[in-house]
Amino acid sequence: MRAPALAADDLPTGEKVFWTGFAATFRLEIAEAFRARWFAIYAAVFFALVGVLLVFGLTESRVLGFTGLSRTLVTYIQLTMAIVPIFILITTVRSLAGDREAGVFEYVLGLPVGIGAWYAGRFVGRYVLASAPVVAALLAAVVYGVARGVVVPWIELGFDVGLLLAMIFVFVGLGFLISALTRSVDTAQTIAFLLWLTLVLALDLVLLGALIRGRLPIEGVVAIAMLNPLQVFRTGSMLLFDPQLVLLGPTAFTVFDVFGRVGFMIWSFAYPLVLGALAALGGWAIFRRGDLP
Repeated sequence: MRAPALAADDLPTGEKVFWTGFAATFRLEIAEAFRARWFAIYAAVFFALVGVLLVFGLTESRVLGFTGLSRTLVTYIQLTMAIVPIFILITTVRSLAGDREAGVFEYVLGLPVGIGAWYAGRFVGRYVLASAPVVAALLAAVVYGVARGVVVPWIELGFDVGLLLAMIFVFVGLGFLISALTRSVDTAQTIAFLLWLTLVLALDLVLLGALIRGRLPIEGVVAIAMLNPLQVFRTGSMLLFDPQLVLLGPTAFTVFDVFGRVGFMIWSFAYPLVLGALAALGGWAIFRRGDLP
């Protein structure tokens, strides 16, 4: 017989203290975001994007065979790939670096909240804040489409939401890692911008130059490209609506040879989640070693 679940009051003392501190920090992170301008702007951007897409009638258009909400999803995904990473990095790196620069760590460490619970609460809170507007705006488009009687590609929608959540997770993790490594907000934001710029350039320009100048085998170039979370997200989202990856040209054959269709979809979810978790844990290790006595 399975043992009954423990109530909150029945949890071991250390575990109870952790979850109490985690919940308090999580609520504080959410409350601070609602009072900040960045979150309002962040949410408004995505709802405005969906509104523009719907106003211009993309739900009823036929472009390259995409009908119904498919065209809206494709366009929305491409726009989020351009906006979400830099927005998340710039705002997230302020989490630890901003507190360190403001000198509030001494106050935080004096509260009856474990440092692990505080870090985890801030990370999860930031992840929820980064994910909610992106997914909510997409769901608003679905509600509109259903109300208009437009065909909704439910399977593709589910995969799109999963890819978006995975992409957000990896950049929140990278943001916390950068924030833990730096001592000032200016430095953290500069590194975040340079990281984003490097990933964007690596989508096409850098890899194309390496292929031409270094005469690298295409398999090696594809393998390097698949280490870029933006490229993984881009290719995974394309694969949902373009099973043959026609838009990638001959490179698609190499992708299928290396991964296979199912294997690449698994990679599209697993790699960002693992990379984001490693970055978050690395940030935690650096933060704890540098800021605790």
